Amino acid sequence: MEIDCIKSLFFKHKEKVLFGRYINNKHIEPLLKRLSEKFKVSVIGRSVNTQNIYSITVGQGPVKILMWSQMHGNESTTTKALFDLINLLESDSEESRRLLSHFTLVIIPILNPDGAEVYTRLNANLVDLNRDAQQQSQPESRALRLCFNEFKPDFCFNLHGQRTIFSAGPYNKVATLSFLSPAQDEERSITATRAKAMAVIGKMAESLQSELDGQIGVYDDSFNINCVGDTFQSLNVPTILFEAGHYHNDYEREEVRRFVFQSYLLALNAIITPEDTNKAVESYLKIPQNEKRFFDVLIKNVLIEDDIKDIAIQFEEQLVDGAVTFVPKIVKIEKTITEYGHRTIMGDNKSVVSTNYSSLQVGDIVNSLIINNELLALKLGNN
Repeated sequence: MEIDCIKSLFFKHKEKVLFGRYINNKHIEPLLKRLSEKFKVSVIGRSVNTQNIYSITVGQGPVKILMWSQMHGNESTTTKALFDLINLLESDSEESRRLLSHFTLVIIPILNPDGAEVYTRLNANLVDLNRDAQQQSQPESRALRLCFNEFKPDFCFNLHGQRTIFSAGPYNKVATLSFLSPAQDEERSITATRAKAMAVIGKMAESLQSELDGQIGVYDDSFNINCVGDTFQSLNVPTILFEAGHYHNDYEREEVRRFVFQSYLLALNAIITPEDTNKAVESYLKIPQNEKRFFDVLIKNVLIEDDIKDIAIQFEEQLVDGAVTFVPKIVKIEKTITEYGHRTIMGDNKSVVSTNYSSLQVGDIVNSLIINNELLALKLGNN
């Protein structure tokens, strides 16, 4: 399927009610209520705080796909893209009919509604659900596993979001999308199951490179049976990790949302029309591994207390009055910082101080700085 065609489908079916980083049950419940009879909406469990965990079933095809998002409550980009996909499937288009004739989809849009409500990675018991696959100590984990056991999927799509720190390889290339076919044993063997997931990722990456040249990465595949993806892969169900990352100036992740939507359709089409698996696996193995090589703001060569240094700033995401704000925080001050910045400012050996003219320290919150007696705004929206 051509990328230009997929892009046009995104703009046609984008769910305009969902925007930005803060997405929870209150945002999606009105959308669930308006779905047609084509969709079956179910409550598959309840969270620690007794919020509903919803699933959406659609399609009548023989290939069964289980998709879940917001296992980590503050990773919402893949949820937005799910509702863009749902809008496409709701339509009476040729592409919708084709997909629904090939697939039966079970979609869990928010697995961790408590974490989503307060915008945290963990659930209300402060447990990382992606490390609870074996113990299944949490109600959200048990809901997902019961759904998996009853549905018996042919593929699993494990949908996440990643921080702005990741590069694709050691280069000045942000990892806008990352994928992984998890290991299913300690040896990280390329089993038949893993190869199926690798092949789908390899085909996706090839198609996405036209827009994301060098901005696609893969995660380390060290085996951890406590992770959901590793567990499901070890049960011989091909499982694909999707990670929505950063794109230039896209802190609300609206452009990345489009790339995620495109990856969903590319993955489904790769499953419909499998080609040479060995060739696709080779494409997967060429994708560079993620590294932590980025800061949000990098200030180079400024004078701090009689010495020329670099300053690295990372945005902390905080939920304030129902919206996510990005708070600039100094995370490193060193003679030379070799990583990259999403925004890089050359200090030209000029003096830098805080707005109250105090010396700068790691850990400081710095909405603005003063460089050579000029105010430099660092908060988003002021660049």
